[in-house]
Amino acid sequence: MKVTVVGSHLCPDTLYALNKLVEVKADIEFKNMSASLPDLKVYLALRDSEPMYEAVKKNGGIGIPCFILEDGTKTMDLDAVLNQAK
Repeated sequence: MKVTVVGSHLCPDTLYALNKLVEVKADIEFKNMSASLPDLKVYLALRDSEPMYEAVKKNGGIGIPCFILEDGTKTMDLDAVLNQAK
C-alpha cells in the first residue's frame, strides 16, 4: 500500500503514524511541512480545500498527520489507513 503522509517531524502524532506505517510495510511518501516549502504548500492546499479540515480549523487545530491513499482518499484517521494495509 502506498500512502502519502502530510505532517511534521516535530509532531509526535506524525512520528507515531510513520512508525506504525513502517511496521505494516507501507510504501510511504512523507511531506514534511516543517522542512520543505513545497510540502508546506501541499498541506495548505489540503487545509484550504478539504471539508475534513473545517472542524480542525474551528477548534484551532493543525490537522496533521493527514494521509492520502493511492486511490486519492484523504483522511486523518490512522486506524482507517492501517486497516486498509491488512
